Amino acid sequence: MNTPSPTPSHVVVVGSFNVDHVWRCDALPVAGATIAGRYANGPGGKGFNQAIAAVRAGADTTFVCALGDDAGGRLARDLAAADGLALRVQASDEPTGTAGIYVDAHGRNTIVIGAGANAALSADFVAGQTDVLTTAGVVLVQLESPADAVLAALQSARQQGATTLLNPAPANAATTTELLAHADVITPNETEFAALLARHLGERITADDVATLDGVTLHQHCRQLFPHGTVVVTLGATGVYVSHPEEALRGDARPHYRMAAEAATVVDTTGAGDAFNGALAASLAEASQASFADHVRFANRYAALSTERAGAALAMPLLSELRARFDTVAG
Repeated sequence: MNTPSPTPSHVVVVGSFNVDHVWRCDALPVAGATIAGRYANGPGGKGFNQAIAAVRAGADTTFVCALGDDAGGRLARDLAAADGLALRVQASDEPTGTAGIYVDAHGRNTIVIGAGANAALSADFVAGQTDVLTTAGVVLVQLESPADAVLAALQSARQQGATTLLNPAPANAATTTELLAHADVITPNETEFAALLARHLGERITADDVATLDGVTLHQHCRQLFPHGTVVVTLGATGVYVSHPEEALRGDARPHYRMAAEAATVVDTTGAGDAFNGALAASLAEASQASFADHVRFANRYAALSTERAGAALAMPLLSELRARFDTVAG
């Protein structure tokens, strides 16, 4: 029997769905303090945020996840249907995942996660999604799901020739050498990058120092950490740093470079990293012949636009909105 070949325009995201409980306040709470805030709730979870970003950025997208039989699970199904996002759901007796999010007046946030059903996503279930994994052009994963399920997704994708993206988030999740070995591109933010350097290289730098490192030093760290693939370090308001191995520049003219952040009137940065990752996956899938810098520029613009509205998944822009704001190339 012939194995289906990858479909470049198809993105598969494997990951988490949460119901976000959000408090907006003037300053982030500190230990022992009671402060006033404004409350709202809505959909989130890194996996779902990224999947919604990918589909709204123009890619045919499937989301593989675990949901409880509750209001949160029904919310996920309803929202996915509304956006044309295909779901592959492992049913769980656990409640659908939740997150408590505090956002201050500057758009900064702190987040507490209750994994719930997300912790039940199994390697067997993920590996069983062969019909979508074997035809994916790009597979995107994060670390709010069990590591063996994430690894199963990367292994299946690699076997079929899909491009594999690992967003090593959150920073306190265990990113194993095996997970890194099965990724083509990793996309840490500065906190996650510092954690990876400490865990895998014993190199101790602070997250704040990452953005201030000169390009050559940062490139050296990237090559030591992830010698076989591309590292994209998202740096918030500072922009993005990209490092390729010399033998695989992905259409770029240089092995490493910075790209400035796009101007934005920031309301909420909660889902900005997820917006970047979903849009990057969509651009890689939809415009596979473009240079990697074009894909990064597309994702950078998409992430900037996402910060101009409140929320996570529901803040993801439509491709038409992005094109109205920017002269996009990829995607």
